[in-house]
Amino acid sequence: MAILGAINPMLSLGLDGDKAWRLADYVKRGGYSALRRILEEKQPQGSVINEVKKSVLRGRGGAGFPTGLKWSFMPRSFPGDKYVVCNSDEGEPGTFKDRDILRYNPHSVIEGMAIAAYAMGAACGYNYIHGEVWEIYERFEEALDEARAAGFLGSDLLGSGFNFELFAHHGYGAYICGEETALLESIEGKKGQPRFKPPFPASFGLYGKPTTINNTETFASIPYIINLGGETYLEAGKANNGGTKLFSISGHVERPGNYEIPLGTPFATLLEMAGGMRGGRQLKACIPGGSSAPVVPAEAMMACTMDYDSISKAGSMLGSGAVIVMDETTCMVRALERLSFFYYEESCGQCTPCREGTGWLYQVVHRIENGQGRADDLELLACVTTNIMGRTICALGDAASMPVQSFIKHFHDEFAYHIEHKKCLVPVDVQRAGSGFFTARV
Repeated sequence: MAILGAINPMLSLGLDGDKAWRLADYVKRGGYSALRRILEEKQPQGSVINEVKKSVLRGRGGAGFPTGLKWSFMPRSFPGDKYVVCNSDEGEPGTFKDRDILRYNPHSVIEGMAIAAYAMGAACGYNYIHGEVWEIYERFEEALDEARAAGFLGSDLLGSGFNFELFAHHGYGAYICGEETALLESIEGKKGQPRFKPPFPASFGLYGKPTTINNTETFASIPYIINLGGETYLEAGKANNGGTKLFSISGHVERPGNYEIPLGTPFATLLEMAGGMRGGRQLKACIPGGSSAPVVPAEAMMACTMDYDSISKAGSMLGSGAVIVMDETTCMVRALERLSFFYYEESCGQCTPCREGTGWLYQVVHRIENGQGRADDLELLACVTTNIMGRTICALGDAASMPVQSFIKHFHDEFAYHIEHKKCLVPVDVQRAGSGFFTARV
């Protein structure tokens, strides 16, 4: 399929990893041809947005909101500054695709953002890059310098009269800055805490001006949509799930890494691409969309296709496409303990239900894992999650609660066994045979 390998060209073109990201190689592969054609033909803004709508490209950062529809929210007649912002603050456990896009194909993001800026009438953009990948930030800065020198950024792009400047902004590793309004606060030099919504960024965003925020992979897909045509891109996936997507596979597989596949590909196929289960062990569970997504048991997961609708029917979310695979050696209580600790540590503390509730979740799961569980702990966890969800400014409270609810729902017997017997249900010899962070304590 023509689009496979488009986001990470090394997957299909066999290019030298030290040079593939450079402007010269990107142009050889047809890079900036989409932007050039739009500017030379002076295509109407609306026609560019309509092409993105035809592709049914859904946001690749987690929410899966239709990108073309989101772009149409930007007020066209607004007389002042407007902004486009790329969310490269990739901080959720299990997610590592965006840093590889910026490492191997940064110009696709730059071109995608320039096209988006043209379509929405914005003259300035920012790429907010996660704080713990400094070398990626440096590489993107080099790519920006190349693009400016070639006339793809700055004033009067390619002699078209269109102006667009793009800047990289380096975060400092706060998970909460992956929330779009906290990201905007951080760019403005403030403490990264989410804003109340409404107003939404499309009307009151960066510096109080209309702003559209998309994920790294979303912007990287735009040049290929323009070149291929929205309908062709859609056909690469399935209905309501246009194109291909990068999936970051980690955990108990033979070949962890990033894999680009058409949306709608069976999970079993993706698992096979990753070399199958490590050591030939059995799949126990999978978190299909990053650590905040509900866990799915093996049987249900094997029946899924990798797209937004199928994963939703299984009771979880495709999210960012971070697939965390767990085999039979995994202690589900310990796995949840580690996830709960992450959300407890990363809560910004602005909302009481999240600030206090995430701590309670971790403390209860921690004592269950350490042989101090109480008879009413599972009921208590259910009560706490219910009182967190839907009661916070942003979705971090929900992200902390959904794993707790799903782990207990699908692996209730394992939690109950921990509480009653003060030890793990997974046999000791099975635990010793496994390896990895989520392996049960012996």
